[in-house]
Amino acid sequence: MRISLVGFGQIGGSIARALRRPGADLGGEEPPEIVAWSPTGRGPMLALETDIVDEVAASLPAAIADADLVVLAAPPLACLALVDELGGPLRDVLAPGAVVTDVASTKATIVARAAERGLPFVGGHPMAGRELAGYGAAADDLFVDRPWVLVGAAGRLDDAARVEWLARACGARPLVMDARVHDEAVAAISHLPLVSSVALVEAVTGALAGDGGGAGSWQTAAPLAAGGWASATRLAMGDPTMGAGILATNAAPVARRIRDLQAALDSWLAELEAPDGPD
Repeated sequence: MRISLVGFGQIGGSIARALRRPGADLGGEEPPEIVAWSPTGRGPMLALETDIVDEVAASLPAAIADADLVVLAAPPLACLALVDELGGPLRDVLAPGAVVTDVASTKATIVARAAERGLPFVGGHPMAGRELAGYGAAADDLFVDRPWVLVGAAGRLDDAARVEWLARACGARPLVMDARVHDEAVAAISHLPLVSSVALVEAVTGALAGDGGGAGSWQTAAPLAAGGWASATRLAMGDPTMGAGILATNAAPVARRIRDLQAALDSWLAELEAPDGPD
């Protein structure tokens, strides 16, 4: 099998590393041929130097030509643009029988776009990742025993076997799910925590910024920050482009969960600001 990784950051790089790790369960298949492409080419070149990939493509058309499986390993908005290209000017470059998948954190918008373009597409979302970005954050065990969601587009779940093989070869557990059900679920357990982490940083650093080193200043608070602050704000260190793309393609479900959080915080405020103090 020839696998094309379009985008080669943490997730794309981890897929390549997982397929090359000793003891990877390839389901009796021969080790795949891996070709990688990214706009800068830096990650693919580093991977080529250590035999993680077999080829670095010079262009997007060169990357997808002759591929059996094309993996769009890019942020959600970039995946939408790639779907438009593969379903438009590059449609004839795709090999007959090729399957396209992605690893973006939202599914309904991307799967619908792929269906509009008539792509042989199976949406994917490995439920794994770290706040760090780039190929340097890739790890061969990132997906081990993690769910890998598969979502069909335009009835293309017949093509899911190839994507399911990829998930299992990376050590993950394939899980078939409806796109909108997926997006509602991850809005609660992935996207709301991201927004909450960023909002916490904005609220605290913004509110304490103007005290000029006084008791209520960020300069006073920052040296005292320890594990609780680090844990609660870890997600705020993530790639802003990735976060923006997630929210742009899953806005309504995330907004519903933010309102739930807002209601919970309002109930805390009511307790804390009760006339006689909290009970």
